[in-house]
Amino acid sequence: MLMVEHSVAVPKLITSGCRILNMENWIPFAEGEYLVDQALLVADNRDAMCVEDAIVEVYADRQGRRYLKGRGRIRNILMVELLDDSDDLDMLLDFGDEYKYLLKVPNLQSGKVFAPDVKSVLQFTPRTAWQQLAQDEYDRLISRLRIVSD
Repeated sequence: MLMVEHSVAVPKLITSGCRILNMENWIPFAEGEYLVDQALLVADNRDAMCVEDAIVEVYADRQGRRYLKGRGRIRNILMVELLDDSDDLDMLLDFGDEYKYLLKVPNLQSGKVFAPDVKSVLQFTPRTAWQQLAQDEYDRLISRLRIVSD
């Protein structure tokens, strides 16, 4: 798993419309779908792969608690390669500007066809709250990665 040298916390209090968010509700975005500028799956050995066309959806239950889920496209064979060397994968999400996050060991689901040219939808949900990363910290993590491709 990726180790973060300095973590930047989500602000303790954010006003979003009429709602006040606190650390119990760690998702700082309003309900809706958000395009991810860059999404990467990262193995323990710092090998990584791109998740194409990634989207994160924030939704709420009847009590107003917000949840997060996401999807994107991957080359299945590359994910298999990452999992050959690592039991768990982390995810880096860059929404642009200061909105960069590390999602530790999310739940991942994708297709089971492993031909080299096949892409499928990857669905992901968090197991724990994500960590917001400062730009320099995000850049440091990215610079240490080896992006695998076909």
